Amino acid sequence: MSIDTSATGTARKATMETLTPDHRATDVRLESLLAELTLEEKVQLLTGRDFWTTWPLEKIGLRRMLFSDGPTGVRGEVWDEREPSMNFPSAAAISSSWDPAIADRLGAASAVEARRKGVDVVLGPTINLHRSPLGGRHFEAFSEDPVLTAELAAAYVSGVQRNGVGATPKHYIANDSETDRFTVDVKVDERPLRELYLLAFEKAIVESKAWLVMSSYNSINGATATENDLLETPLNTEWGFDGVVISDWTAVRSINSANASQDLAMPGPAGPWGAALVVAVKSGDVAETAIDRKVLRILQLAARVGALEGFGAVQAEPADREDPIAFAREASAAGTVMVKNDGVLPLDVPSVRKAGLKSGGKSVAVIGHNARYARTQGGGSATVVPEKIVTPLDGIRAAFGPDNVSYSVGAVVQEGIAELPLEQITNPVTGTPGVRVRFLDANGEELFAEDRRSTALVWFGGDAPIEASSTVQFHTLYTPAETGPVKLGFSTVGHGRIFVDGVLTREATIEATGTDLGAAFLAPPSASVEIQATAGVQLQVRIELDTADREGALSNALAITIGVEADNADPDALIHDAVEAARAAEIAVVVVGTNSRVESEGYDRTTLELPGLQDRLVHAVAAANPRTIVIVNSGSPVLLPWRDEVAATLIGYFGGQEFGNALTDILTGASEPGGRLPTTWPATQEDVPVINVTPAEDGTLTYDEGIHIGYRAWLRAGTTPAYEFGYGLGYTDWSLDIVDAPATAEPGTAVPLTVTLTNTGTRAGKNVVQVYAEKPGSAVDRPVRWLVASTPVWAGPGETVTAVLDAPTRLLAYWDNGWTYEPGDYTLRIGTSVTDLPLETTLTLTDISQEGAA
Repeated sequence: MSIDTSATGTARKATMETLTPDHRATDVRLESLLAELTLEEKVQLLTGRDFWTTWPLEKIGLRRMLFSDGPTGVRGEVWDEREPSMNFPSAAAISSSWDPAIADRLGAASAVEARRKGVDVVLGPTINLHRSPLGGRHFEAFSEDPVLTAELAAAYVSGVQRNGVGATPKHYIANDSETDRFTVDVKVDERPLRELYLLAFEKAIVESKAWLVMSSYNSINGATATENDLLETPLNTEWGFDGVVISDWTAVRSINSANASQDLAMPGPAGPWGAALVVAVKSGDVAETAIDRKVLRILQLAARVGALEGFGAVQAEPADREDPIAFAREASAAGTVMVKNDGVLPLDVPSVRKAGLKSGGKSVAVIGHNARYARTQGGGSATVVPEKIVTPLDGIRAAFGPDNVSYSVGAVVQEGIAELPLEQITNPVTGTPGVRVRFLDANGEELFAEDRRSTALVWFGGDAPIEASSTVQFHTLYTPAETGPVKLGFSTVGHGRIFVDGVLTREATIEATGTDLGAAFLAPPSASVEIQATAGVQLQVRIELDTADREGALSNALAITIGVEADNADPDALIHDAVEAARAAEIAVVVVGTNSRVESEGYDRTTLELPGLQDRLVHAVAAANPRTIVIVNSGSPVLLPWRDEVAATLIGYFGGQEFGNALTDILTGASEPGGRLPTTWPATQEDVPVINVTPAEDGTLTYDEGIHIGYRAWLRAGTTPAYEFGYGLGYTDWSLDIVDAPATAEPGTAVPLTVTLTNTGTRAGKNVVQVYAEKPGSAVDRPVRWLVASTPVWAGPGETVTAVLDAPTRLLAYWDNGWTYEPGDYTLRIGTSVTDLPLETTLTLTDISQEGAA
C-alpha cells in the first residue's frame, strides 16, 4: 500500500506552518516590487551579470548578489593569492567524521568566510553520491550512502544559512561522474532515483530549507537537468522548495528551460535567455507568469541575504564565529580514518627523539612526494588559495624536531608543471617576491599590469582585460635551489614562448585534451624546456602567452601555471635513498597519494592504483623498517596492495591547510583518529561491483545496478573489500552492551533506539554507532542491509555511555509510485561498521490502510 508521508502532504504542511503573517507580508511586498518591472528588466534578472554576480536594479533597491564556489573553502570574487581563503578539509574527510556537528561548523565557518569576502551565496555542498570509485570529483562529495550524505548536507546548509549566507546543494541530479558530463544522459529507474539520488538531497531542502539548488549539466532519462520535470517534482511540489534553482555554469542551453522550474542562468551576461526570452514571452512560447515566479524567487533570495532595500537580512552579521585554523585542524583529525594499527601508534615523542639521538641517525624518516607537496584539496572549480599550508613534513618536523627528521622523495607523484616556490622568485619591477604580469595590446602597449605572488594564476572574473589583450607577459627572476638540469615550462591552453635570460628557448602551441571545459581550463597540458641551472644564480624568466582570438565560454578567463617538471630521471635511486633513510630511522612515515591529474573536476579516473612507483616504494620501505606508517593523501579510494606489510595506515584524504598538524596530532596521540569510512575501499579494482562511468556510444550511462551501490552492492556480490563502509579504528577499545528499542512502529514515525556502550580501554576515545535495517523475506528487491541511523559518541576510559538515535520508518519504505511500506518484521542491527554488528533487535512495522497517514 502506498502511503504519502514526508513527500507531498507532510512537506506542504511543514512549509505552510513556516509562512507566518510576516512572511506573507514579505511576499506581498515582493510582488509590489515585481509589478514595477518591465518585461525586459525581469528577464535581465534571470541571467547573471558576469561570472559570479547577478544584475543590480537601482529603481527597486536591488544590489548585485555575489556567488562563490565554496564546498570546503570560499574563494570569493577573484582567484587570487593576494586575497587568500581558508582551505578546509574536503567533503570526503568531513563525512568520515560521521558527525553532523562538524558539518554544521564547516557551514558556519564557510559563511563567516563568505561574509568576510562579500559573498552572498556559497555554491555548495556537493552531495552527489560516490556511485563508482572512479568518479573524479568524489573528494568534493560526502559518501556512497544517501542517508549519511543527507544528514551531513542538511547540517552544512543549516550552518551556512544560520549565518545569513545562502547555501546551494548541488548538482541536481544524478551527476555522479565526470566523463562527458555536459552531454551524458543518465538512465536511472524511478526507484533508485528516489531512494538514492534524490534522498541525498531531500533533507537539505525539507528540513534545512536551502535557499538555492544547483541544476546539473547532464540529462536524466532523456531531458537535460535544466529542462527536467524533476526541478518541479519533487523539488517544489513535494519538498516545498521556495528558493532559486541556479544553473551550473553554462548548463542552461535553450529557451525551453525557461518553461521549466529553472530560475537563474549562470554565468552572464551572454546566454540563451536574454533578448530571445523576451521575444519568446511576447510570442506566447513562454508564459510571463513563469518569468514572474522566477523573479520573485530571486527577489526573495536577495531579501534573505540583505541585498534588497527595505528587507532585513535573515542574519545581519554571522552568529557563529570560531578560530577557523583551529577548526580546520580539528576537522581534519576528526575525519582521518585509521584502518590499521599493530600497536605502533600513537608514537611516544620523547622516546622517538631519544632513539634518533642515540643511534646517531634520524628518529623519523619522512618519505613521499606528497609529504612535502601535500594535496590539501582536489582540483577544479572548488579550488581555493590558502595563505599557508602545513604539510605532513612540516607537522612532523615541528613535533619531533627538525634535527630528528629526514626527508626523501621516494617516488615522484607530480605530473606536469608545479609552480615556482615564492622564496625563489623575485618581481623584477618591485624587487619583492613574485612575478610581474602585463596585458599587452596588438601594438605591444600595456593595457594593464599587476604584481602577483604566485606562478599558478587564474583569472576567472576580475579586472584583467583578457579579451582586449593580444599577449600576456609574465616576468620573474628565478633563483634555483640546486645545480643541474631543470625542466622549465608552462601549463595552459594556447600559444606561448619561454625566454631565459632574454633568449627564446621554447615556443609551443598547447591544445586542450578532451572536450570538458573545466578540465581544459584548470588542468591543461604543458610545454617545457631543459635548462642548466646553478644553485643561487638568478635566471631571468619571461613567458609570453598569446590571447588574441580566444573564443568560447571562457574567452574572458585565463589559467596558467609557470614552473618546473619533477625530476624523475632515476626512479630507482629515489627508492634506494628512501629505503636507506627508513632503515636508519626508528620510525618511517610514508605519505602516498594522488595528484591533480588523477582527482579533479572535469574527468574521471581510469584506475584506482596510486600514480607512479608509490606502491613499489611502500613495499621496499616496509621491508626495510617494520615500524612503517603510511598516510594516504587521496580524496577517494585507492588500492593499497601493501596494507598487510605496514605497521599502521591512516587515510587522511585532502585534509585542508592544517593537514600536517592534524596528522601529527594523531601520530603523537594528541588527537583521536576520529574517522570511519563513508565509502567502501576495495582490495582490487576487479572486485568493485559498480564501477562504470563511461557513457555508451549513444551518450547514455545506465545505472543498471538499481538501488545497489556502494556497500549495498558489495554485500549483494558477497565480495570482501579491503575496508568496509563504516570501518575505522581508534586508540581505545569498546564493547556494545545493550540496545533498547520498541517492538512495533507505525509508518511515518521515528523509532527511538537507546544503545549502551562502554569504553573498555585506557584512553578517552570516539566511536560511531551505526544502525542498519534488514527485511528478511521481502516481497521486493531489497539491499542485504541499509543504513537508517548513526551517531558519534565519546567516552573516557572505563566509562559507559548511552547513545540515543532515531531511525525514521520512512527509511524502511521503498518507492513504487509513492513511498510504500511493507508491513512485518524488520531486523535492526547495531554496531560499528556495515559488517561488525553485534547487537540486534526486531521491529514490527504495523499495517496502516488509510492513505495520507503521516
